[in-house]
Amino acid sequence: MARKYALEQFRNIGIIAHIDAGKTTTTERILYYTGKTHKIGSVDDGTTVTDWMDQERERGITIVSAAVSAVWKRHLINIIDTPGHIDFTAEVQRSLRVLDGGVVVFDAVQGVEPQSETVWRQADLYRVPRICFVNKMDRVGSSYKRTVDMIRERLGANAIPIQVPIGVENKFQGVVDIITRKAYIWEDHEGSSPVEIDIPEDLVEQVEDARHDLVEVIAETDEDLTLKYLEEVIISEEELKKSLRAAVINNKLTPVLCGSSLISTGVQPLLDAVVDYLPSPLDIPPVEGNEPKSEESISRSPDDNEPLSALVFKIVTDPYVGRLAYIRIYSGVIEQGTSVFNPGKAKRERIGRLIRMYADRREDITTAGAGDIAAVLGLKNSFTGDTLCDPKSPIILENITFPDPVIMVAIEPKTAADQDKLATALQKLSEEDPTFQVRVDGDTGQTLISGMGELHLEVLVDRMLREFKVQARVGRPRVAYKESITRPVEKVDYRHVKQTGGHGQYGHVVLNLEPLGDGSGIVFEEKIKGGAIPREYIPAVEKGILSAAESGVLAGYPVTDVKVTLVDGSFHEVDSSDLAFKMAGSMAFRQGIQKGAPVLQEPIMRVEVVIPEDFLGDIIGQINARRGDVLGMDAHPGGTQGVRAMVPLAEMFGYATELRSATKGRGAFTMEFDHYSKVSEELSKKIIVGG
Repeated sequence: MARKYALEQFRNIGIIAHIDAGKTTTTERILYYTGKTHKIGSVDDGTTVTDWMDQERERGITIVSAAVSAVWKRHLINIIDTPGHIDFTAEVQRSLRVLDGGVVVFDAVQGVEPQSETVWRQADLYRVPRICFVNKMDRVGSSYKRTVDMIRERLGANAIPIQVPIGVENKFQGVVDIITRKAYIWEDHEGSSPVEIDIPEDLVEQVEDARHDLVEVIAETDEDLTLKYLEEVIISEEELKKSLRAAVINNKLTPVLCGSSLISTGVQPLLDAVVDYLPSPLDIPPVEGNEPKSEESISRSPDDNEPLSALVFKIVTDPYVGRLAYIRIYSGVIEQGTSVFNPGKAKRERIGRLIRMYADRREDITTAGAGDIAAVLGLKNSFTGDTLCDPKSPIILENITFPDPVIMVAIEPKTAADQDKLATALQKLSEEDPTFQVRVDGDTGQTLISGMGELHLEVLVDRMLREFKVQARVGRPRVAYKESITRPVEKVDYRHVKQTGGHGQYGHVVLNLEPLGDGSGIVFEEKIKGGAIPREYIPAVEKGILSAAESGVLAGYPVTDVKVTLVDGSFHEVDSSDLAFKMAGSMAFRQGIQKGAPVLQEPIMRVEVVIPEDFLGDIIGQINARRGDVLGMDAHPGGTQGVRAMVPLAEMFGYATELRSATKGRGAFTMEFDHYSKVSEELSKKIIVGG
C-alpha cells in the first residue's frame, strides 16, 4: 500500500478536559490553522464543526466524540474532540482506548476541576502520554503558575512549563518558548500568523530561570544528558526536544503550554508540540491480544505487512449513510470491498465503504493502514469493543469496559404507530452507546431505559424525537438500585421436574452463593465432580443464573456482587435438556438470594459544589440534609470555596434548583458516580414499598 504519510508522521490525539474548559473552541482553531475550515466556528453561535448534533449546538456542550483529520507540518493528525460532561464518560473512555496521545485542556481561572481529574485518571489507566494546554489566559483571575501547581498536586503529574506567558489577564498577548528562547505575539483577530519579537525585557530573567529548571528536569530523564549537564556542556535545542519527547512518551514528563483559543492566541505552538512531543503509532508498544481458540497471548506491531487487527471503538447511526463504525487499525491494511473476520462473534464482515471522517462530513478512501483511524460502512454484527482481523490470523484485542448506568426512566410510545419506531430507536441508540441500557420490567411490562445521568437520558430522548421521529411519554427519573446478599449460602438444592405427555423435564442443581466486593458483578464457577451434570448442560445453568440476576427478590432490581458455584446436581438420560437446567439454575439462584439476607445497594456520587465563601455554612447544611458526607474543602480563586462530598444519587434530584436559590444563582456543582453502597433497613423498606 502506497502511503501518503509515513507511519512516523501520524498523530492520533484526543482533546480531553472538564466541561467548558474550551476543548471544542481549541479544536475549531486547529481545524482553521490546518486549512480544514475557512471560517472559525463558535460554540456560542452554534457554528462549530465537531459539535454538529443539534443538541450539542443548542446546549453549547460536546455529547459525542467527533473524529477529524488535519495536516500540520507534513504530519497527519487524527483528532478526537471528546465530551467533558461526566454523563458522557463512555465517549471519553472509548476514545482514550484507541488514542496514542492526549492534549488536556485546563481553564486558567479554575485550574484543575473535578472532571479534569476523572479524565486524567482514565488516561493514566490506558497509559496515554499527554501535553497540557492552559486555556483562557486572557480571562480575569487567570493564573498559569497556579494551574501548573494544581496539575502537580492534584493529578500527581510531573508537569513542566515549556512556555512563559507574555502579559496577564486582558493584557495577555503571546508566549515565549523556553527551549528556543523565541517570543511570539498574535496581533490579528484570526491569529493566523504569530509575529516573532524579542523577549520583553521584564521577562528575560524569568525565561532564563525557567530554562535552567527545564534543562535540569529533562536531563534527569536521560543518562547522556545528565553527564553533559553535570559537566556543564551546552545541551542543544535538538537534544532537549528529543529527550523531552522520549520522557513524554514514557509518561515521565508532561509539558505545559498556555494560550487563549477564543482570541486565537497560542494554538500554533500547541500544534507544534503535538508533532514534536506526542507519539506516533510506532512509538507505542505493540497491541496485545489473545488467540481466540487457545487464548494464548499474541501481539501485533504497527506495520502494514502484519496481519490485520483493528478495534471498533464507536458505532454511529448516521442519518444519511446508515450505520457507521469507527475503527482504529493497529496492524495490517483494510481495503474497501474486502472481507474481514470478527472473532468475538465468529462472523465474517464485508467492508462496504471506507471513509475518512471530517466531523459529520466524509471523504471516501480505498484503503487505510496500520496506525490509522477511519470509519466503515456495511458492518452488520460488529459493535463497540469488537475486534476485526484477518480470517487467517485471528486475534481478539482487549475489550473496552464501561461503567454501569445509575439512573433510569420508564418510557412508552404515545400511539400504536410509535411502538415499532420506539423499538428501532432504542435498539440503534443502545448499539451506539454502551452505557445506555434498555430492559423490560418483568412485573409491570414497562420499558425501562438506563443511563449515566439526567442529562444523558434527556439527550437520548431528544434524539429519539428528532432523529427517529418517535413520540414517547417519559416517566420521572428513578435511581438504578441494585440488590446483593450479605451472607454466604451453602447447598441451595433445586430440582426442576415436570411430567407431561411424552418427554418430561428434569434438571437438578446444587449451588453455593457468597457475597463479593463492590463492582464484581455475577461470577459463575463450576466444581462438578464425577459427571453429576454432563458438561453440555453447564452453560444452560449459567444462563439461567444470569437471567434470574436481572431481577432481584426485594424490589426487582438487578442482583450484583455475588459469586455462584455449581457444586452438584443430577440429570435424567431422557428428560434432561438445556431448558430444564436453565430453569433449575434460575430458581435455585432466586432461592439462594432469599436465604442470603438480601439488601438494596444505591449509587453514591462524588460531588463538588463551588460557591462563594459567604454561603459555605448553608451548603454544608444542604449536603448533610441529603445524607451526604463532606470529604473536604478547597479554596478556589475569586473568594469561592469548593466543597467535596459523597452523596447518594437519590438525594441529588432537584439539587440544581435548590443550590441556585440558596446562592443567588452563583453556585455550581458537578457530580460523578463513585460506588454502590448498602441502603439502611429503614430506607430500604420505603424504597421497596414505593419502588
